[in-house]
Amino acid sequence: MTDDLTPVARFLFEAGTLKQTKRTGWWMAGVRDPESVAEHSWRTALIASIIAKLEGADPAQAAFLAVWHDSQETRTGDVNHLGKKYAPGADPAAVTADQVGGMPEILASTIRDLVAEYEAKDSPEAVCARDADKLECLIQGVEYKAQGYANAQRWIDNSRGRLITKTANALADAVLATDSLDWLRAALGELGEKPS
Repeated sequence: MTDDLTPVARFLFEAGTLKQTKRTGWWMAGVRDPESVAEHSWRTALIASIIAKLEGADPAQAAFLAVWHDSQETRTGDVNHLGKKYAPGADPAAVTADQVGGMPEILASTIRDLVAEYEAKDSPEAVCARDADKLECLIQGVEYKAQGYANAQRWIDNSRGRLITKTANALADAVLATDSLDWLRAALGELGEKPS
């Protein structure tokens, strides 16, 4: 490979800052130490692959979109919905173009295309990834509510109301009917189910 990968190396360090970048909306719900953008993005990618597979879309592409959906927040921070009322968000395409500057074009164009696809909301995979973003927020809200943060209900309700796909809506119903520790009870055989 003759391309200089230094800009890619710099971006990898930049991407790592998302592990410390907190999701700021949760502070309004009283959550003292909210999840990071990286934590949110990981589960969003997992959920996107599940929704896409069940919707007949490409699960790998949906997960790929979800991994990159908040990558611009290395430069902008996580601006919650209230903050966007006063300071409209930066253009994700413009931020991404700056982030990938100097990278090998085959990589830079792939990343620019991913962000554009996610933002356009046109492909089935983008719809699945966007639903995954909302469903992940709903699930996180359920978890925070179980930890005693009653104000998380607003995030649960808002996220639930923004889902589009049949699968995401059905998963939301299942999540809301499930205790956040039922997975552990099932694994231990405490729910009358046999562990697989």
